[in-house]
Amino acid sequence: MKDINKSMVIIVCYFGKLPWYFEYFLKSCKFNLSVQFLIITDNDIILKQVSNIITIKKSLEEVRQLISLQLGYEAALYQPYKFCDFRPALACIFPEYVKGYDFWGYGDIDVIYGSIRTFITDELMSNYDVISVRHDFLPGAFSLFKNNININELFKRSKDYIKVFTDPKHYCFDETNFTYKEFAEGIPVEKIESEIESMTHLIKRLHEEKVINAYFDFLVIEGLPGKIKWDHGVLTYKNMFEAILYHLIKLKTIYTPQTVTNKIPATFYISPTRIYTK
Repeated sequence: MKDINKSMVIIVCYFGKLPWYFEYFLKSCKFNLSVQFLIITDNDIILKQVSNIITIKKSLEEVRQLISLQLGYEAALYQPYKFCDFRPALACIFPEYVKGYDFWGYGDIDVIYGSIRTFITDELMSNYDVISVRHDFLPGAFSLFKNNININELFKRSKDYIKVFTDPKHYCFDETNFTYKEFAEGIPVEKIESEIESMTHLIKRLHEEKVINAYFDFLVIEGLPGKIKWDHGVLTYKNMFEAILYHLIKLKTIYTPQTVTNKIPATFYISPTRIYTK
């Protein structure tokens, strides 16, 4: 791996009882020592001798009040899943947490990271304003933004952002406003109709207008392909293709281990139905 000079912080917010896969998420974060993770949650999380993970305890209502204060209007944040709509504004909501970093990003806890810096290099961060680890749309599971005033306030260029932030309805603003299929099929952004202008709509439009430079590439593993190995922080598929993360969005709906432990092994495997060790 090349020398690392540029810094990044990933902000993750989760409210409610932590699921079983949270320990796998933590394990994979610990192996990415050159990436700072900030977890905002209403849970008590005790971490010992982990330099790159910071936890901050806040209730959903405390975060709602902070958003309202920072953005200047009453935020309609009354249930945890609605927080996804506010993620594009994280640098404005928590400016003290992104200060000093070259990039900031948002993510989910239903992911297992591989080696992030293998893919998110200094060269990549030098050349792009927004980095997506999917080729077709901006994923809420992991997206990165250059830490400057123009990019931090990018969400304000959506004509609908105030509507999104002041309406309790979940709009999937951080991703596509539920137009995943259209983006996956490669339909031009100007032809994709949606209720609101999501961040994917916005970023693709601004990229085409040459206002910003956005990077889209397929670097993740999703679905239930099996043949996935996580070995000391490196995530591979079929022992051939390395990925930046595995998204458990489908696996978590069909698999729950009988016992949950924080002693995750240094090597484990992911089949279409479970996570196991040999």
